[in-house]
Amino acid sequence: MRADRLVATLLLMQSRGRVTAAEVAGELEVSVATARRDLEALSAAGIPVYPQSGRGGGWSLLGGARTDLSGLSAPEAQALFLLAGPAAAVSGEAKAALRKLVRALPQTFRADAEAAAAATMIDPTRWGDRDRRRPEMVDVLQAAVVRRRKVRLTYTDSARQRSERLVDPWGLVDKDDIWYLLAGTERGQRTFRVDRIVHAESTAQPAERPEDFTLAEAWDEVVGEVEQRRSTTSATVLIDARFVPILRDHFGRHCHPDGESDDGRARVRLAAPTPLDIARNLAGWGSLVEVLEPRAVRAELARIGTELARRYAGENSHSVR
Repeated sequence: MRADRLVATLLLMQSRGRVTAAEVAGELEVSVATARRDLEALSAAGIPVYPQSGRGGGWSLLGGARTDLSGLSAPEAQALFLLAGPAAAVSGEAKAALRKLVRALPQTFRADAEAAAAATMIDPTRWGDRDRRRPEMVDVLQAAVVRRRKVRLTYTDSARQRSERLVDPWGLVDKDDIWYLLAGTERGQRTFRVDRIVHAESTAQPAERPEDFTLAEAWDEVVGEVEQRRSTTSATVLIDARFVPILRDHFGRHCHPDGESDDGRARVRLAAPTPLDIARNLAGWGSLVEVLEPRAVRAELARIGTELARRYAGENSHSVR
């Protein structure tokens, strides 16, 4: 967990006074880029962590090396616990790390620090949804990422074809309650859905990872490619302006307001993989939305309407006496 790394990084700086990103990476078994981002996160959170350039430079805690955390002010201690507290709610290791950190704080800071850690929580379960727990497979893969060990996977792809793969695990991403593994393969970088991994076994072979690899940048590229495939069909619709936020909620980044029509309604561009996907999302709006183009989406809406009319048209006539 990132909170655990932040605490470990801070304690490492307390003991050494000055460290480089490479030294932090070596101690915590993460990439140099990850170590640098963690150091920057501590600084951004208000912890007195500052970079020094030039020979003999690195990252230092203002006030120099200390054996405890008495160099932190009360606001700085609260900032650290606000940053790490939410992650501790879902990680036993992070919670244990924070408990140790509380004991290292001056007595007068402890109550406020503990209150800061408990001030915020993250509930990943959507309303009406079942409680979601992190798959156990994630722990196996996460350990392999941290220790930089190759992983042997049994994987079932979208066509339900099962295969054995030996990969270099580079990082894990949780997006909308679905976990993904970014890994290096013989064919370059690949993305694997964790729920399609039948079996994963960490090996003793060291994993390779490009020096310039950063998980955030790699994931941005993956998202961009997926979203491009999800927007191959576009449509222009007219709708009352007050309903545009609801369309945005349904279509996300594939909803783009495009001015106003002559009758005052909002003109909106929508996108989805197929005309049917757009029609399915709009069918429940009835006459509140008008599709100007393309013809394929209008045809799908007409087909859906005809199907519904055939199935339910007779019910009203039977119910009237």
